[in-house]
Amino acid sequence: MADSKHVAVLMGGWSAERPVSLASGKDCAAALERSGYRVTLVDVQRDISAVLQKLKPDVVFNALHGPFGEDGCIQGLLEILGIPYTHSGVAASALAMDKQKAKAVMKAAGIPVAEHKVLHRLEAAKAHALPPPYVAKPVREGSSFGVLIVKENSEHPPQELYRDDWPYGDTVMVERYIPGRELTCAVMGNVALGVTEVMPLGHGFYDFDAKYKPGGSQHTLPAKISPFVYQEVQKLSLRAHQALGCQGVSRADFRFDEQPSGGGELICLEVNTQPGMTPTSLVPEIAAHAGHTFEELTSWMVENASCGR
Repeated sequence: MADSKHVAVLMGGWSAERPVSLASGKDCAAALERSGYRVTLVDVQRDISAVLQKLKPDVVFNALHGPFGEDGCIQGLLEILGIPYTHSGVAASALAMDKQKAKAVMKAAGIPVAEHKVLHRLEAAKAHALPPPYVAKPVREGSSFGVLIVKENSEHPPQELYRDDWPYGDTVMVERYIPGRELTCAVMGNVALGVTEVMPLGHGFYDFDAKYKPGGSQHTLPAKISPFVYQEVQKLSLRAHQALGCQGVSRADFRFDEQPSGGGELICLEVNTQPGMTPTSLVPEIAAHAGHTFEELTSWMVENASCGR
């Protein structure tokens, strides 16, 4: 029974996505308490192993985002401690967080990805690695941190990459810019849920503010696209979830360059194994459209938590 389970909700940490994680964790903890679980909120620090050994929770709800919490590190620690946890395991988490490796796996599974190159950020700052327009992004970050868009008429690569205080690592991916519509689809277990179109409001692209600030973007659910494209997004999202070895809930992001004829280019950008669970987040909204309340969604994640995957 829910009221007999002690759930430790891990949140915070020290990645650039700490504020998002704190918001996700608090909302998920509140939902789990409403469902009858005994909940302990844990703001993760370097002593997390000792904290968990003292708490002895039955399950960990992983609401961490970004490096350490999303890349297989905390997952490995939880497996060593023998505590079941939500979301994907060590291998899938590490794989999905590394954009270069994730693209290789998805391409091999028949999922369309954008042409790209991976190189040192100083090399990417010297000369265009691809003909503009393109996108330069850190290989291992989330929430659009460090994403730079190079427009078609840009004479120079993004000079921000020269910064001495660049905080996102020395390896960047330069990826062909895909114009068009932003689509996203959540997967819950082995079921692809609805497809949302995301339209940033007052932003050049779906950046951090568009994702997490109230009024930063407009969500259209279900996305107003042809039934064929809608079903294709669902099919590819589930295929990506399975190819990467994801568990629990994931979210796949796409760009759709729609053509007047009705067709167009559909490209998978990435798979998020720890999607945001804030009031403006996409997955709770998509799950609600499929008939799952926020309480039901978080409870399902706890009841499907496992260890040693």
